Amino acid sequence: MAKIAFVFSGQGAQHPGMGEDLYNSYESVRALFDGAEERRPGTLAQMFSGDAGTLRATENTQPCLYLADLAPALVLSEAGVVPSGVAGFSLGELPALAFAGAISHADGFLLTSRRGVIMGEATRERATAMAAVVKLENSAVEAICREFSEVYPVNYNCPGQLVVAGAAEEMEAFSEKVKDAGGRALPLAVAGGFHSPFMNGAAEKFADVIRQTEFGAPTIPVYANYTGEPYELPVSKTLSQQMNHPVLWEKTVRRMASDGFDTFIETGVGTTLSKLIMKTLPGVKVYSAETKESCERIIGEVTANA
Repeated sequence: MAKIAFVFSGQGAQHPGMGEDLYNSYESVRALFDGAEERRPGTLAQMFSGDAGTLRATENTQPCLYLADLAPALVLSEAGVVPSGVAGFSLGELPALAFAGAISHADGFLLTSRRGVIMGEATRERATAMAAVVKLENSAVEAICREFSEVYPVNYNCPGQLVVAGAAEEMEAFSEKVKDAGGRALPLAVAGGFHSPFMNGAAEKFADVIRQTEFGAPTIPVYANYTGEPYELPVSKTLSQQMNHPVLWEKTVRRMASDGFDTFIETGVGTTLSKLIMKTLPGVKVYSAETKESCERIIGEVTANA
């Protein structure tokens, strides 16, 4: 029998209309979204019809994606596709914790909303950017980063792909160094230098919010970006380290595979995590669940093979 993991998407693939067909089709999703709308009016308008600029603003992206990530997970689990463990990429770690019962869905949404505001404020304090470096070994990218005063390796995504965050004024020269070394630096559609020292002040503010939030023990393992290992208690201790430290995604995926996971379902927007997992673990089953159609297809395939 397959050992299923849900992996919750991060920022970058957000788009108008995300989550709308699930909202219109499933009562549980409608209840989740309506409850969030009461707490943060305007969220559903941003999700369903917001323009690209609105959705790219971190304070909007994060609460909208929290809902878009959690919705397909609810649909799948209600239909009998139940994971034995979860992980989330950056922002996705919040819906992962909520799905696993470490925090209520409502509190998770409020926490994510505050996270988005805090990180959004940080992006306006300093001009920063992020880029995915491909075709180079991690060690080569790390060495190029050390040539600059404020460029940092931040997301260890998969073999041959490492995301960096840097001061905007250094990124052009950094990209040229990458090109000279035989790689490519691809700019990302995010608003700031996340998971780097640029977020130190924001991480301190978010730690205060975390301390005011009630967490419990997850009902299933949640694998942490900060360690690449399952969360240990208290949850708040590990979560407070996530914002300004690298995302160890490749390590996380490999650890999950070593723990027996052989089927990964990306819940949320886009297929970014699915592609990273296939590059890291060729041969495992990988699905992407975002729409009603994709959820129904996954339910049919997975339950038929159970």
